[in-house]
Amino acid sequence: MSSTAMSLSAQAASPTVNWSRFALVGPGTVLAAVAANVLVYFVAGTLVAYNAEFLPLASVGGAIIMTLAPAIVAVLLYAALLRFTRHPARIFTIVSAIAFIISLIPVFTYIPTVPGATNAQTAVLVLMHVVAASVIVALLTSIRRTAWES
Repeated sequence: MSSTAMSLSAQAASPTVNWSRFALVGPGTVLAAVAANVLVYFVAGTLVAYNAEFLPLASVGGAIIMTLAPAIVAVLLYAALLRFTRHPARIFTIVSAIAFIISLIPVFTYIPTVPGATNAQTAVLVLMHVVAASVIVALLTSIRRTAWES
């Protein structure tokens, strides 16, 4: 078999990524994670009295910024994993689980020392972490490598 025929058959069998779909899902993931946490912020605000001294929940702007930045990083990381690894969803899920656990360390160690912090407000922060992580992982890992069709 010639080298050209071998490279064509290898190319046909190799999985590929639908980058145009990723171009929609990536920014959509960021927007969905931010929107979900804004919703959590306002719904939780009806159940928990936010202390104005407690800066992490002093305004919805903090929730937006602190969701926006990690969501953008997650999209960029998943794009790199799609490009350079064979199992991007599995690797991303593992990395996300580790990042999630690490992100909760300050919530349980530092946040209780912040002026105005209450257990209820800490619970809201934990819930926001869970919501953002769930939305980001679910939406991004919906993009998987597919067999290239000729």
